[in-house]
Amino acid sequence: MPGFEIFGDEERKEVQDVLDTGVLFRYGFDGVRKGHWKAKTFESELAKRIGAGYCHLSSSGTAALCIAFAACGIGAGDEVVVPPFTFIATIEAILDAGAVPVFSEIDETLCLDPKSIESVITSRTKAVLPVHMCGAMAHIEEIRSFCDQKGLVLIEDACQSLGATFNGKSLGTFGQMGCFSFDPVKTITCGEGGAVVTDDKELYTLADAYADHGHDHIGNDRGLEGHPILGTNFRISELNAAVGVAQLKKLDFILEKQRLHKKVIKDALAQFPEISFRDIPDPKGDSATFLSFFLPDESQAREAAASLGNAGVDSCFYWYDNNWHYIRQWDHFKKLKSPARLPITLIKELPEYEKIKFPKSDSIMARTISMLIKLSWTEEELAQRIEKITGVFKKIGNIK
Repeated sequence: MPGFEIFGDEERKEVQDVLDTGVLFRYGFDGVRKGHWKAKTFESELAKRIGAGYCHLSSSGTAALCIAFAACGIGAGDEVVVPPFTFIATIEAILDAGAVPVFSEIDETLCLDPKSIESVITSRTKAVLPVHMCGAMAHIEEIRSFCDQKGLVLIEDACQSLGATFNGKSLGTFGQMGCFSFDPVKTITCGEGGAVVTDDKELYTLADAYADHGHDHIGNDRGLEGHPILGTNFRISELNAAVGVAQLKKLDFILEKQRLHKKVIKDALAQFPEISFRDIPDPKGDSATFLSFFLPDESQAREAAASLGNAGVDSCFYWYDNNWHYIRQWDHFKKLKSPARLPITLIKELPEYEKIKFPKSDSIMARTISMLIKLSWTEEELAQRIEKITGVFKKIGNIK
């Protein structure tokens, strides 16, 4: 991870196909395309790969979330339950919908704790949005069961977990809709891109239209298409989709390589009794983009993170201090800073974001370090990395 590590002739060929036609737009121009429909091809192959009935590509993972909210009818004043550990785009998409993010604690999966959701549900709650962070899954069956019991919409943010499964079923296919990202640091990349998936034809039809100014895409003359709903422009280009077509074919190789590299590092760390590992409900379904582990306390986690960096072990993340992925540092969100007035400010029952506390999540995140798993490591580089990592932990605190 990420896919750009294995960018090669396959991607260049798919992009050249588009350049040879001169048609960079995903719709129309049938006569000069020479049979190349990269966005449609990617959608079809991605849906087949993850076992979804329908797929629609978008310009980003953020756009995919916005599309899913609109298609599922989540809008002004609706509350959406989310975890405090996620990329800020998850929250921005909720705000863009005019909805209200309501935070619930995480557990040691590093994802939404199904046991904590009940305490934040109100009469205004419309949806639950678990985020499958760092390549692996939440307790998604429990969350789905809760949503079914309460009549809530379940939308999965699987932007960081393409290829991950739970009991053989792809993440992103448990709820009404699932969302993926193909930005530069995702498992596979289009440079920029995203996708929504669903098994519901009606939701797919709404998503397909909403992402393209409400076009119904009926017939073969774009100028004569109907506009049953209002929408916006979240279209992907044929160039970006072309890269995705090639990258998707490499997904199995990517997953195999990540799982191998992760296992080798995890086995090396297992010798240290003070290190414990992230809870993964289905280890076989882990996409293995990260190895996440816990130190006994915040002090040792901070020392370990600093020592790893000083030892030249790159791509180790101490999320507790991270600007973009944990709510603790989201001052701009807590104060709702925006160039223009946000719809959420019109809502009377607004959470006091500057005052909310997450004792359980803080306790977990303060002890967590995540190591990015790269595809491009040679055996020698991996061995050298393990030597540096084990050398660090032999020197820290009570870890022997």
